Amino acid sequence: MSSSVDLNADLGEGFGVWRLGDDEALLGVVTSANVACGFHAGDPLTMRRVCAAAATSGVALGAQVAYRDLAGFGRRFLDVAPAELTADVLYQLAALDGIARTAGSRVSYLKPHGALYNAVVHHEQQARAVVDAVTAYDPGLAVLGLPGSAVLRLAADAGLRTVAEGFADRGYTPEGTLVPRNAAGAVVHDPAEVAERAVRMAADGIVVAVDGSRVAVEVESVCVHGDTPGAVDLARSVRSSLESAGLTVAAFTG
Repeated sequence: MSSSVDLNADLGEGFGVWRLGDDEALLGVVTSANVACGFHAGDPLTMRRVCAAAATSGVALGAQVAYRDLAGFGRRFLDVAPAELTADVLYQLAALDGIARTAGSRVSYLKPHGALYNAVVHHEQQARAVVDAVTAYDPGLAVLGLPGSAVLRLAADAGLRTVAEGFADRGYTPEGTLVPRNAAGAVVHDPAEVAERAVRMAADGIVVAVDGSRVAVEVESVCVHGDTPGAVDLARSVRSSLESAGLTVAAFTG
């Protein structure tokens, strides 16, 4: 395994007067920020605020793209036609990158969110639609996703850089996919356990699934969710544990 690992979190997920998570505090901990682009959460003002703060903090920016589903926070599968999905992803990516450039930064990678993230693990057409959007906009961008997913395979076939990630605070099935959020064991709440899982993923390439089996998950990036209670303290604990294990925490785009 590598001696370096990225730490990412979903940011900018508020909307209008509603704030979700402490973006500014998390930007002092993570090395990459997956910024919501307005389709499942976020709005232009929030996007601009987060991009500016990320640029100041030296945090890499990623477009957190999703289905057009504000009411469902992007966590409901939508049977979107591939051409429409490519256009929707392209729209989100270009919007965030434009705002990032006004802050002296730029988007360096893309990460699907929620139901889209889970869909492109197996859904070949939607996975290809996401990859098509990235290649159309900038073939130099990386794609962040689940190890063994269709989207990473198709992105690699298209010549894009692929980055496999692990979720320290999410439950895994024995097949290496994420436990659905409406099922038992979907979210890991104990901070010590989350930190231990992060280190084991990054250092050993292993995660323990909900049935107790060991699953291989070689990852370059570890995600902690920014919308969970105590997210900032959790992220700090994860970063401290990774560094204590001898790992350098740095953006994969660096």
